[in-house]
Amino acid sequence: MTLSEAQKKYLRGRGHALKPLIMVGDSGLSDALLAEYESTLDHHELIKVRVRVGDREARDAMIDKLCKDSSATLVQRIGNVALVYRANPEKKPEKRLRIPSK
Repeated sequence: MTLSEAQKKYLRGRGHALKPLIMVGDSGLSDALLAEYESTLDHHELIKVRVRVGDREARDAMIDKLCKDSSATLVQRIGNVALVYRANPEKKPEKRLRIPSK
C-alpha cells in the first residue's frame, strides 16, 4: 500500500502519542514475536515498533523485513523506533482507523 505525503503526515500525528507495542531485541525476529506483531497490527492498524539491534543497517533490514512480510507500510522511522501502518478491512467500519483520501 502506498500512502501520499498528506496521509503519512496524518498518521505521524496520530502515532506521536503512541508507545512502542512491539520490541525486537538481540534475539531477532522469532516466530512468537512475528505472531504477536501480526495480531497487534491487525488489532491497532497503527503501531510503533522498537528495534534494538546493533547497527543501523541491521535495524533497517529488520524493519524492512517486518513491513514486507506483513504487507505493512513504514510511515516513519526515528532512531530505533518505527511507525508502521496496515489497514484491516475485516474490522467493523466504525472501528477502523480513518485516514484522509489521497
